[in-house]
Formats: sequence, C-alpha cells, structure tokens
Amino acid sequence: MHPCYLFYVTFVQKPIKVNENEKKPFFNTSNTISSISEEEMEQKFSYMESIKAFARTTYTSIYVIDYMKQGFAYVSDNPLFLCGNTPEQVLKMGYAFYFKYVPKTDLELLLKINSAGFDFYDKIPLESRLEYTISYDFHIINEEGKKILVNQKLTPLFLNKEGKIWKAICIISISSERNSGNIKIYKNGENKVHHYRLDREIWEAEKKVSLSKRELEILQLCTRGYTINDIAETIFISPDTVKFHRRKLFDKLEVSNITEAIAYATNNKLI
Repeated sequence: MHPCYLFYVTFVQKPIKVNENEKKPFFNTSNTISSISEEEMEQKFSYMESIKAFARTTYTSIYVIDYMKQGFAYVSDNPLFLCGNTPEQVLKMGYAFYFKYVPKTDLELLLKINSAGFDFYDKIPLESRLEYTISYDFHIINEEGKKILVNQKLTPLFLNKEGKIWKAICIISISSERNSGNIKIYKNGENKVHHYRLDREIWEAEKKVSLSKRELEILQLCTRGYTINDIAETIFISPDTVKFHRRKLFDKLEVSNITEAIAYATNNKLI
C-alpha cells in the first residue's frame, strides 16, 4: 500500500473526496464484479426491508457492502459505527469512512484481512460460500476523538453466477478483546474455527470453545442480570459453586470478568 493516501477529508458537513485508486485495495481483484444478470438482480428486491427490520431489533450497527458498486448499500442508525455522522453521511462516504475514522495501523490491518479473507474464500466450494462468516477486531475513532475497539462480522448475502460476493452484511459491536486482529472464519453449524495468524500469514483450524451445560446455564442467567446469589437460588446450588463455575468459564474464554465473558460468548455465538 502506498504510504501516502491521496485523499482529503473535511468537516462532516462538507463532501469528502477520495481518489478512486485508494478504494481498490479494499476490493480484491479476485472478487471483481463487472455486471449482474437479470436473474441475479431479482435477488435484491426484497432483502433491504428485512435488513432494516433486523437493524431495528438489535443493539449492533449494521451496514451492507456492494462489491459491484464498491461502496455501501445500507447503513443503520445505530450510533456506534457512525462516529458522530448520520447514516446518510456514512453511506455517502463509503470506504472513505475508514480512511477518516480508522487509525493508520488498523487501516493497514484491514487491508491484510481483506486479502487473506478473499484468498480463503476462493478455496471454499461454491455451494457453501454463503455459510461462512469472517470476524475481526479493529479500532474506530469516535466523535470525541477516542479510539474504540469494535468487532466486525462479515457474511455474504448474494453471490453472482461465478460465486463471487456481490453483497455482504456487516455487523459491528463492541469487541471483547484487548487488541486489534483476532481474525477468524467459521462456517455455520460447524464446530471449528479458522484463525489467521498474522505473524506467519497462515490459516489454522481448531475446535470452537465448548462450554458445559452448567456454564451455559450460569452465563445465560448472568445476561439477564442475575447476581451470584440469584443464580444459586434459581438452580439450587451454593454461591461458592456458582463462583467455581464462573472461574472455570473465565479461564476457558480467557477473560477476567462476566461482562467480557458475555461479550465473548455473544460475538462467538456460544449463546
């Protein structure tokens, strides 16, 4: 990537200009789409209302990438991803949003993730490509100038006839991790996850974290705001036993408190 980005950004109320060449690293050549057939176009007519309905029911931020137009097709009004802008402003910015609100080191990380992700995706059988999700963490800079570590999950929505991603849905939430990266790909219903090791630039597969029935039970009650004593009374065990299972849970998830445990379990589809 060229060390000098040929773009400039101004205040939110003014237009943001980005050199077209700056967008290209985000749109891997292996997934270049030049046209969509009439049959493929029919896929899109009903999906947007479903996306909007989903956005109204979740605390997460949602946006849709259009790889043919090389921009955003939809941005929800959840404030986390907006960084003080309106959805319409972020929609208009498209990938210029990243250049303005992602620190340079994490921007370079996103480019690596983009390349590694499409390399992995090219090896997936065509009939399975809609079943995979990539998850990773990066910082954004909010309207107060503070860095926030977020988790993004990207899942294909539509493919063209060659099996390349036409549109993808991205879900943004607060990360449970402490650093950027944590790049994972997993297939829906499969009990393994592929980790991308940045230091060696390879993918490694391993089994997902497995929680016991009791650990899941305690974690689910914690998400409802139950205290240790509440949980003990509800499932008829002692408070000390609850504490024992919580400690085991924290060790498995490599977290230090219940808030991080809930975030990790949610982001990794354990509950």
